[in-house]
Amino acid sequence: MSSQSPAILPISNPQQTTTTAASQPPIATPAFRAFINHISDSVRNGLSQRRPWAELADRSAFSKPESFSDAALRVRKNYTYFRVNYLSVIGLILAFSLLSHPLSLLLLLGLLSSWLFLYLFRPADQPLVIVGRTFSDRETLGLLIVFSVVVVFLTSVGSVLISALMVGLGIVFAHGAFRAPEDLFLDEQEPTAATGFLSFLGGAASNAAAAAVPVVAARV
Repeated sequence: MSSQSPAILPISNPQQTTTTAASQPPIATPAFRAFINHISDSVRNGLSQRRPWAELADRSAFSKPESFSDAALRVRKNYTYFRVNYLSVIGLILAFSLLSHPLSLLLLLGLLSSWLFLYLFRPADQPLVIVGRTFSDRETLGLLIVFSVVVVFLTSVGSVLISALMVGLGIVFAHGAFRAPEDLFLDEQEPTAATGFLSFLGGAASNAAAAAVPVVAARV
């Protein structure tokens, strides 16, 4: 009488399971990559439309405005023409201000990274786990909101950003008010002014929203 061989039970390999879990991307890679590529393309396209800096700093074109309305008109025309240059100056002032305050820079980078990696571009099937505790999407959103309020209003980040913006806007308004725009070819540039560097902000925001909507909707 032949003896039957015992049934072979499937044995799971813990190392393989760990490797599979570790191989899963921590964020929604295609959406995040598209977001970064869109920002890079928008910045390059915007900077390519900047005016010559020598034209911006032409000392012979500066004169005192005749009235407040004349100064406001100059600011509007100069901003239309030097839009990219002005926004670049404000961006440089912001960057210098943050670099001179390393703690504020680290806090701001940590805040932005938290929103990107822990919520906006985190796959919906991967819950947030911190110190062995699993947080739901609502809890994660609440923690990020509280963290944002603390970083912006209870640390030096808010004051650094506001101070830098005030300085940058002051420089822009002063230059725009005293720079005579008579030699600028505004008639040719006004139709395309709205497609300048400022469109980077709207385009990047819309792209971020479009990329984040599927991830957020999947959690809801």
